[in-house]
Amino acid sequence: MSEKPNVLRETDDEARKLARVLLRSARSAALAVTEPGSGGFPFVSRVLVGIDIDGTPVILVSRLSTHTQALTADRRASLLTGEPGKGDPLAHPRLTVQCAAEAVPRDGPLHQRLRERFLRRHPKSKLYVDFPDFGFFRLKPLRASLNGGFGRAYVLTAEDLAIASPAADALAEMEGGAIEHMNSDHADAVRHYATGHCHAPEGDWKIVGIDAAGLDLSDGDRLRRLEFDTPLAETAELRPFLKKLNR
Repeated sequence: MSEKPNVLRETDDEARKLARVLLRSARSAALAVTEPGSGGFPFVSRVLVGIDIDGTPVILVSRLSTHTQALTADRRASLLTGEPGKGDPLAHPRLTVQCAAEAVPRDGPLHQRLRERFLRRHPKSKLYVDFPDFGFFRLKPLRASLNGGFGRAYVLTAEDLAIASPAADALAEMEGGAIEHMNSDHADAVRHYATGHCHAPEGDWKIVGIDAAGLDLSDGDRLRRLEFDTPLAETAELRPFLKKLNR
C-alpha cells in the first residue's frame, strides 16, 4: 500500500516572509467564527484588519454583530488574507491564520494604542471607532497555513508570525512622532520605500505604521508592507536603518 503523498513543503525563511507580508499588508480579511445557536455551523464575514506592535492581527467590531457575539461565546476563529489579483484566483498566495480572540477593554492603554494604529491604517473608521458598542479584539495567532500558489503549501507556527523584539514597547511610544516626522520632512524617502522596495505604483504614499520588523505604507485604499531583513533590537537602530533604505 503506497504512502499518502505529503503536499507540504518545508517552511523556510522565504515562506515566513511571504506569510508575514500577506498578514501585515491586509486591509481586510475574511473572518470565520462559530455562530452561536447554530449547532456548530461556521459563520464567515469580512472585517477590516489592523496589526498590533507585536504582529497580532486586530479587528474593530460592533458588539451587535454576529461575529462579535460568536467570539464572545467561543474565542476560536480563523482569518483569511491575500488578494486574488488577475487571472486564476487560486494561483495567488493566501494565508489562513487560526487565532484565539482577546477582547480589549476600552479603558486601558492597550485600547488607546490600538485605536491610534488602526485609525492611521483605516482613517474612515474614525466615524465609528468611539461608538459605545464598538471595540477591539486581538486575534492571537496559534498556527497558520500558507498557500503560496500551486504546489507551495506550508504550515507556520505562532512564532513565525510574531514580531519579537526588546524594542517593541519603546517603538510603540515613539511611533506617532516618528511617523509624523517622516511623512512631513522626508516624503521623498517614504515614496521611495513604497515604489522602490515594495514595487508600488507612484502615489501619495505615507507611513501609517512602524514596528520592529517593518513599515506599513498607505496611499488611500492601497497598502504595502516593507519588511526589514532583521527586526530592530533597539530604537536607536531605526533612524540609520531608514537612511539606509533610502540609498
